[in-house]
Amino acid sequence: MAMCSTFCPRIPHYSFLGATPAIRSISPSSPFRLSVRALSSPAQSSSSSSSPAKEIPGRIGFLGLGIMGTPMAHNLIKAGCDVTVWNRTKSKCDPLISLGAQYKSSPEEVAATCDVTFAMLADPESAVDVACGKHGAANGMSSGKGYVDVSTVDGATSKFISGRIQGTGALFLEAPVSGSKKPAEDGQLIFLTAGDKALYEMVAPFLDIMGKSKFYLGDVGNGAAMKLVVNMIMGSMMASFSEGLLLSEKVGLDPNILVEVVSQGAISAPMYSVKGPSMVRSQYPAAFPLKHQQKDLRLALGLAESVSQSTPIAAAANEMYKVAKSHGLSDQDFSAVIEALKAKQ
Repeated sequence: MAMCSTFCPRIPHYSFLGATPAIRSISPSSPFRLSVRALSSPAQSSSSSSSPAKEIPGRIGFLGLGIMGTPMAHNLIKAGCDVTVWNRTKSKCDPLISLGAQYKSSPEEVAATCDVTFAMLADPESAVDVACGKHGAANGMSSGKGYVDVSTVDGATSKFISGRIQGTGALFLEAPVSGSKKPAEDGQLIFLTAGDKALYEMVAPFLDIMGKSKFYLGDVGNGAAMKLVVNMIMGSMMASFSEGLLLSEKVGLDPNILVEVVSQGAISAPMYSVKGPSMVRSQYPAAFPLKHQQKDLRLALGLAESVSQSTPIAAAANEMYKVAKSHGLSDQDFSAVIEALKAKQ
């Protein structure tokens, strides 16, 4: 079994992070925590050798093994962490179990046996059910534990879950991610965190395993808001890009050349160069399902309404995604929104 501790002869391998933490000792305050220096660059390590050691959790839970959750949990296991997993469909856990993960039959059991539990769920309803339902994680939480929700939900949902978790004496951090399937696989996600600062500092080494950067944004709700704003922009960009591809083709231009032109200009974005060629071929392998993009646009529009902010472009984009969903494209990549425009033609 792989562990982030000296309980296992296999030492966690962090060389791909550009740093190797110094394992100091097992903390006497808890049988499941270690006293470990924070991950840092070699230069930082040499200049802060006298800084106090920080504890990081020894047992990590992961709830939700979909397109994003599976590679995130896989990267934790690959780094040598002791990971316990749960998913509604148990078969999705099997590949991770084969790599050394443990399995529990409910979120409650995972939370009860782990120091910190991460959750990556598809929507607010699932996030609430997994955290607060009959056998939800909150039932297994207690003082000294932490719950990190990396799902994309609205601020009200995040605050509700936070209240239930904190009511058990445990710590809560919202940490929605910016990035899709490939960044999740490559450990290149961006974490937008808010909530308990002590928990943020405690899980920072694990966020560094799964991502390339992290932001601490203060009170619970700020992380959710930042993620919704980012995805609102992304959804609108994809809708506009779809219009451009179809217009170029309609006037006799090669849309493949349009993708090249865009990728070399001021409006260049990785999303265009990655998605464009497949869109020209009408292929939409799911990296970020269209139904989730539409959900995020809906939540972002609700956020804008709550502060009386006009968002006409995002509102129009949302209608395009709704049309694409009505054509059975919910589980295709969000770039399939281009098919909504083709349908209108």
